[in-house]
Parts: sequence; structure tokens; C-alpha cells
Amino acid sequence: MPYTGGYPRATELQVARGRYDFSVDGGAVGTIDLTRDAQIPANAIILGGFVEVDTALTSGGAGTMAVSVEGAGDIVAAAAVSGAPWSTTGRKSTVPAFTGATTVKTTQARKIQATIATAALTAGVFDVVVVFVELPD
Repeated sequence: MPYTGGYPRATELQVARGRYDFSVDGGAVGTIDLTRDAQIPANAIILGGFVEVDTALTSGGAGTMAVSVEGAGDIVAAAAVSGAPWSTTGRKSTVPAFTGATTVKTTQARKIQATIATAALTAGVFDVVVVFVELPD
């Protein structure tokens, strides 16, 4: 049945994936683009997602990792790689958790980015998957 409501409706759910792989991306302190060429469009609402850690992150010092799209740590807040969520393998939650209060809205086309801080990493592999809707103008 076609939509007949008075409000503009969002498009279908979409998914964006980013991947960090130490053997490809290195572990230097700084920001790494995890989505390569893909972008999350402007005015997208990120509803939720997950991180799948395939190889635990390690650092020779007190390295931290954060994942962001619109602002610092808005997908995964900065955390020491020696603790949760980075020190064990498996699926982990993101900050957006399919509730209005935790969603993230993009102000322009964005990429999923990882930020390594404090000390360089020495190993690690993870995927970030975010689920979003694109709002009409």
C-alpha cells in the first residue's frame, strides 16, 4: 500500500560498514578512514549498529581507540585497548542503540573513522556496522 500520510517519510534502512585491519591500516596515532570510498549521506540518522572484533587490539603503551561519524566518539567512545570493548573478540554495542536519545544525525556526507590516541597500536582487526535512514530534505 503506498504511503499517504502528510509527513515526508524516510527511505528504507541502509547499512554502512567500515573495517580496521592493523596489517592494512597500521597503528600510528591519528585518524583512519574505515569506509574508504563509501560515505554516509548528509541528513542521515544513524539508528544503531555493532562492532565485531575479530582480533583484539593491542598496544605497546596505553593506546586508545574511538570510532566516530559526526563527532568524536559518537559511535564508540574512546577506550583503552587493554579493556572493553577492544581487548576481547566478538560483537560489541555502539553508542547509537536504536533509541531517540542515542541516534546520530549527519550534517554533511561522512565516513566512519577510527581514532587512535595516546600510543600506537600493535595489532587488531574489527568491523563497524551502522544502520541508518536517509531523511528527505
